[in-house]
Amino acid sequence: MSQAQDVEVTLFFQKGLYLNKQKAYEAAIASYEAALNLKPDYPDAWYNRGNSLYHLGRFEQAIDSYSQAIEYQPGFPEAWNNRGNALDELGRYQEAIYSYDNAIKYRADYHWAWYNRGISLRNMERYEEAVNSYDRAIEFKPDYYWAWYSRGLALRKLGQLERVVASYDRALELKPDFEESWTNRGNALYHMGNIDDAIESYDRALALKPDSATIWYNKACCYALQGKSDLAYEHLRRAIELNPDEYRDLAQSNADFAALRRDNRFLSLLSFRAPRES
Repeated sequence: MSQAQDVEVTLFFQKGLYLNKQKAYEAAIASYEAALNLKPDYPDAWYNRGNSLYHLGRFEQAIDSYSQAIEYQPGFPEAWNNRGNALDELGRYQEAIYSYDNAIKYRADYHWAWYNRGISLRNMERYEEAVNSYDRAIEFKPDYYWAWYSRGLALRKLGQLERVVASYDRALELKPDFEESWTNRGNALYHMGNIDDAIESYDRALALKPDSATIWYNKACCYALQGKSDLAYEHLRRAIELNPDEYRDLAQSNADFAALRRDNRFLSLLSFRAPRES
């Protein structure tokens, strides 16, 4: 390849990076392909082409692009990792784990690959292995709050509620405005019977996401268990206002509300149907 062609390849590649950053993914792909027409064995161009395809949801094509990058550069951990992400999106979890394992083979401290491997393992309901994978991610990046949070989700499936709460607590130390952690922390505390603490956790979640029907409903359950019928009613009413189809039906069969089923307000709330729009 001539020096002029080398310069042209670099310009096409840099243009692709710029367009990808601007979220102009189709144009970025065209630039990467122009570079590849001149230099087919350019692993970085194949890799970044795969990233643009991934952002467009074209996961099969992204996998092919990452695979081409790996063909030219087998020890390319980012390409193995992102190939795993695309496979995970398609539900091909075992293949995704194989890709993450190869990413880790070439970079043992690659926390992203350990974390993503945990996600695929959790999707396969291999929760113990998922926890171990999240632990490795945390070992290499202790302040990675998503790994602490996802670790809590996997531990919840194992019924290890105290460890669940500890994981969410650590995630919240690192990111205090993490609504999902506050909500799921509340759920774990509820299942542990720590209702006051659960309500406090839901309050923190509601401050961040005031229109979440789920959080209003969960608080209603807590107040019902405490025998605080007025608060239970008000919170359930708000949950049903926000999502009538789901939470009216749930409340009808939820044992938490058993003591309220003699309350006319509760019965009226569950039987009311808003008029349909014409």
